[in-house]
Amino acid sequence: MHLTQSLKRALQINAGGIATIDGDRQTTWQAFSERVQKVAGGLLDLGLDQRDRVAILSLNSDRYFELIYALPWASLISVPLNIRLSANELVFLLNDSGAKVLCVDETFIPLLAEFKGKLDTVESIVYLGDGEHDGTIAYEQLASEGPSIQDTGAGGDDIAGIFYTGGTTGLPKGVMLTHNNLVTNGLNAVHGFGMNKHSRYLHAAPMFHAADACANIGLTMLGGTHVFVPKFEPDLVLDIFEKAKVTNVTLVPTMVNMLVSSPNFHNHDLSSLDRIGYGGSPMPEAVLLTAKELMPYVKFSQAYGMTELSPIITILDDEYHVTEGPNAGRIRSAGQVVLSGEIRIVDDNDEELPRGEVGEVIARGPTVMLGYWNREEETAKALTNGWMHTGDAGYMDEDGFVFIADRMKDMIISGGENIYSVEVENAVQKHPNVAACAVIGIPHDEWGEEVMAVVVSDSTIEISAADIIDHCKSLIAGYKCPRRVEFIDELPTSGAGKILKNKLREPYWENRSRNVN
Repeated sequence: MHLTQSLKRALQINAGGIATIDGDRQTTWQAFSERVQKVAGGLLDLGLDQRDRVAILSLNSDRYFELIYALPWASLISVPLNIRLSANELVFLLNDSGAKVLCVDETFIPLLAEFKGKLDTVESIVYLGDGEHDGTIAYEQLASEGPSIQDTGAGGDDIAGIFYTGGTTGLPKGVMLTHNNLVTNGLNAVHGFGMNKHSRYLHAAPMFHAADACANIGLTMLGGTHVFVPKFEPDLVLDIFEKAKVTNVTLVPTMVNMLVSSPNFHNHDLSSLDRIGYGGSPMPEAVLLTAKELMPYVKFSQAYGMTELSPIITILDDEYHVTEGPNAGRIRSAGQVVLSGEIRIVDDNDEELPRGEVGEVIARGPTVMLGYWNREEETAKALTNGWMHTGDAGYMDEDGFVFIADRMKDMIISGGENIYSVEVENAVQKHPNVAACAVIGIPHDEWGEEVMAVVVSDSTIEISAADIIDHCKSLIAGYKCPRRVEFIDELPTSGAGKILKNKLREPYWENRSRNVN
């Protein structure tokens, strides 16, 4: 399988159709393909070799989308960077991936000053904004003047992208996704999210997420239309829904809640909207029912997965989003396995458990990652016996619906973003007046979960919650920082000295049917 095949198909079946809409810019598939071929040639002319890495730090745009195809066209590997990370975190990812080119838009140009002298491998910076910027190469120069090249043939198990996710050791891990991974995921998305050649998909969630690749490839295969908004803002998205006649979108539950809660919701004609896909964290049932009441013409699909699975492994179709009848109760599930995958619920010995019993969710199939970039030991652990071990605890009913009950790995999901507790703990413990700490996730009505730090302070000096939070903001991304801080005299530990986080979580998750929100 080749990522570029989807573009070639779109060009063949719908050359004059609208490929992209970004503000006042519109491009046909013919023009889009021509730009991709020139950008690919222009990047190779910068001195890049095939399989070199190109990092992208940008808000959503049609130019970002062009890069998604130009890079595999040139047999280069994309490294989409999380736009919410701190400068220090981004420097680590750029150096760890060995990126030779950094593509950056106007929003993140100010970070270049903070990167100066810290990047080990970056040789060129491409400016994705309009016009030019000192010390950078103008993207539009590549798109208009680059040498148009033929597809260089990358595909199959060649790495297409390195998508960074948090690590249980405190260091981010680069998930290597291949052409086979991403194309298969696109096919699963076409089926699961009801897209067709007439679909207009709004890229409202961040394009650095692997979840966005579902529509990138799936909708391109169909020759549909990609619509872009720089970032999610409820009123802006509602406006684009109406103006661009958007039919499909994928959001995290927090975004759905913000949309239906907007005071301007009823001022927009959303009749073109056909389906909302959602995932990243469980959808509060009350939010879902409100959305269905306000938009009875819209179908809903839930996707569950992880970056290591490209990222979808189950989908809950619209027919199960009900509270009455024979399908009642399945609204709380993560759905059934995608067309290309297999799922099991296993015990500690990887033995499959009977239906209804809680164990670890494991998966295999053509969407399972190649591995972690330069992390052989962690790759071997995650892919034990050929199955991806998700670290989520759940059970499966008699009809194959998967229900997530808890997380076996120490991870918090807030607003659809994965936050590994150890990363936050490392930051908290660098405060000179912290003796010990543990970071846990506690329920939050809007964000699903929020980060809470339980701290044992150095008794000689008094510190406040604000001191801890401000300290963390200087080291890690804001969304990872604790929202609440509790001070206690001693952390509960087992006989072996392990911190008992379940004891710290208990008061906050009491009387809930599951330990994820």
